[in-house]
Amino acid sequence: MEFTADQIAQLLQGTVEGDANAAVRTLSRIEEGGEGSLSFLANPAYAQYLYSTTASVVIIGKDFQLTGPVSTTLVRVADAQGAFARVLEMYNTIKLDKKGISPQAVISAGATHGTDCYVGALAFVGENVKLGNNVRIYPHAYIGDNVTIGDGTTIFANVTIYSDCVIGARCIIHSGTVIGSDGFRFATGPGGGAKIPQIGNVVIEDEVEIGANCAIDRATLGSTILRKGVKFDNLIHIAHNVEVGENTYYAAGGVVAGSTKIGRNCMFSGQVGIIGHLKIADGTIVAAQSGISKNTKAGEAYMGSPAYEVQKYRKSYIHFRNLDRIVERLERLEKGVD
Repeated sequence: MEFTADQIAQLLQGTVEGDANAAVRTLSRIEEGGEGSLSFLANPAYAQYLYSTTASVVIIGKDFQLTGPVSTTLVRVADAQGAFARVLEMYNTIKLDKKGISPQAVISAGATHGTDCYVGALAFVGENVKLGNNVRIYPHAYIGDNVTIGDGTTIFANVTIYSDCVIGARCIIHSGTVIGSDGFRFATGPGGGAKIPQIGNVVIEDEVEIGANCAIDRATLGSTILRKGVKFDNLIHIAHNVEVGENTYYAAGGVVAGSTKIGRNCMFSGQVGIIGHLKIADGTIVAAQSGISKNTKAGEAYMGSPAYEVQKYRKSYIHFRNLDRIVERLERLEKGVD
């Protein structure tokens, strides 16, 4: 892919200062830019690099005032960071725009697919699978029997989707993730634990993104559900019969135990754990490494393990840090009383 400064300016509704024919073939950070690369400047802390960069084209704000000569071609726009994000999106779209069925892929006779799909080498597509239009399945992915995948969804390499699961449109599932593995349920007794069959499925609605090496367990009965717009980081485990509400974000290392219901627009930082059978209210915010052991209130922020309201936690933590001095003072007072 190669674009000129003039083409970039037209795409971003900007103006060119310098060589309108300057060509770029790759993207780079401004301090690392080289010939043929496109970069941007939005943070004033990096302004010094504008005067030394060897990037061929740099996107900057229309109001940025130069304090010295530059050798690069500038494209001035209203919002440099937003404009560069559009360029990144376009670059990624072009890079991932794969089509065609590899002769090394295995597609069962009963499977169907829409137009412009991509199925990579050594991917497996099971019986009665239904793929929408523009679905991309990368090499070594496994799509089990009776799975449905909606339009425009991307399944990266080495993803495993067990039978009967439903994946919506415009989803992204990253490498190593397993959708629909058995929930962790055993009937324990004197003779040991008997496995309880997990005969439900996983339903993932539209525009969900799941990071690498996540595990989303199938329901015992019914469905484990990720609602529209959910975004997961890497290394997240969602247990059987959990429901995650629309537009909820979960950072890496999170665990949600069985049958918990999470509301809409929640935000969980890294390594947050939630026990089973809880109701997490809409708009809940949880700080990193917290453990949620009770139902939450809408719009509240929580911290600690077991977690409670952030303001109360911070006040308690101040006392905890002074605990040695408090104990010493108490011991002196007890000796005085004695």
